[in-house]
Amino acid sequence: MTEAAELPPAPEQARDVFGDRYADAVRYAELLAEAGVQRGLIGPREVPRLWERHLLNCAVLSEVVPEGVTVCDVGSGAGLPGIPLALVRDDLKITLLEPLLRRTNFLTEVVELLGLDHVTVVRGRAEEVLGTLQPVHVVTARAVAPLDRLAGWGIPLLRPYGEMLALKGDTAEEELKSAATALSKLGAVATSIHHVGEGVVDPLSTVVRVEVGESPGGVRFAAKRAKAARTGRVRRRR
Repeated sequence: MTEAAELPPAPEQARDVFGDRYADAVRYAELLAEAGVQRGLIGPREVPRLWERHLLNCAVLSEVVPEGVTVCDVGSGAGLPGIPLALVRDDLKITLLEPLLRRTNFLTEVVELLGLDHVTVVRGRAEEVLGTLQPVHVVTARAVAPLDRLAGWGIPLLRPYGEMLALKGDTAEEELKSAATALSKLGAVATSIHHVGEGVVDPLSTVVRVEVGESPGGVRFAAKRAKAARTGRVRRRR
C-alpha cells in the first residue's frame, strides 16, 4: 500500500483569502488529505499541493462571481471549486451537484461539519435535474470535461442571462475556439477568459466565462425544461 503523503502547512496567503473561515479551510484540507484519499476522491499525489493547486486555486474564482447570486457547482466531486467558494463567500447560495453516492456522502459530511448553511448537496447528473433544480445565476465547474461537453451539461441549468464559469488550464483559449459552434447552439452570447488570483496563486487561475441570453441551452433544452417541469407538477399533485 502506498504511504499517504503529508499535508503541508497552509501558506500565508490562505489566511488572507479565507479570513474568518481560515480554520474551516484547514479542516477541509485535512479531510481531503485523509478521508478524501481513503475514499478515492483525490489521488494521494495531490496531497502535497492541496493548498496551491486546489483550495486556493478554487477560492480565487470568487473574484469573478457576482454578489448575492445562486450557484450550481456541476460535477462537484470532492467539492472543488464549490466548497472553497462557499468558505470565502457566504453571500452565495450554492448547490453542489454530483452523481456519485460516495462523493455526495463526503460532501454532505463536509457541509455539516463546517456549518455551511448556504450550501446544499444534490445527487444527480445535470441532465437528470433539469427542470427540477431551480435555474441559477451561475454554474461553476472545474476541468471535469472538455468545454463543449461541460457547457452542454451546465448551461441548461442557468436562468436567462446567467453565466458559466469554468476553471481551465493552459488549453482554455484553444478549447474556447473549438467549442464556439456548440456554445452558440446552447444560447451563448459572449465568451471571455479571465486570469484571477494575483498575489495568491502562481500561475494564476484561468477562468472561462460563457454568458447566455434569454434561452440558456437553446430551443431544445427549453422544451426539455418545460417537459420536466410539467412532469414534476403532475408528481406533486399525486
